[in-house]
Amino acid sequence: MAFTLEPLPYASDALEPHFDKATMEIHHDRHHQAYVTNLNNAIAGTEMEGHSLKELLANISKYPAPVRNNGGGHFNHDLFWNILSPNGGGEPASTLGAAIDETWGSLANFKDEFKKAAIGRFGSGWAWLCVNDQEKLFITSTPNQDNPLMDVADKKGIPVLGLDVWEHAYYLKFQNKRPDYIDSFWNLVDWEAVQKSYSNAKRVIPNA
Repeated sequence: MAFTLEPLPYASDALEPHFDKATMEIHHDRHHQAYVTNLNNAIAGTEMEGHSLKELLANISKYPAPVRNNGGGHFNHDLFWNILSPNGGGEPASTLGAAIDETWGSLANFKDEFKKAAIGRFGSGWAWLCVNDQEKLFITSTPNQDNPLMDVADKKGIPVLGLDVWEHAYYLKFQNKRPDYIDSFWNLVDWEAVQKSYSNAKRVIPNA
């Protein structure tokens, strides 16, 4: 089966002033589209066409590098667009808010630890909030287009929130100021969407 690029769930200028229109257009329409195109080219005519994206990622060590790079890029960006909103910001509520407080003591402490992970990722990569197989939250980061669903990940889990720290995600507006980009990110996080991902993740964890 061929994978497709879904439209952004909001206008490309809807996240301004935090994320600029030009970056969103280039990031989604060019970068993400390239991952989808290259992924489809990599799996065309192979047994990999019969697998879902999550199945490919779960067994990524078996597949060629183009599948790892572009499959990860497709999954990661798809999650990223859908946890952003022009009406984002504020604080998580419900079970996610309680779990963050239980794990880090407060939302502020969580943001500090997440920022450390995002800043500390040398070069290109991602920072993640994930759920492990014990239904516990954890923060991690991965290089390039890897993610915690992959069988090669140092820390495995189900991502519920991710931040792209490749320079193409922020350089037009923030230049080399990754910390400022991270701070702006929190103004756009759709905590209801993250809560939904958190609830879904807990439902699919085996033997939890």
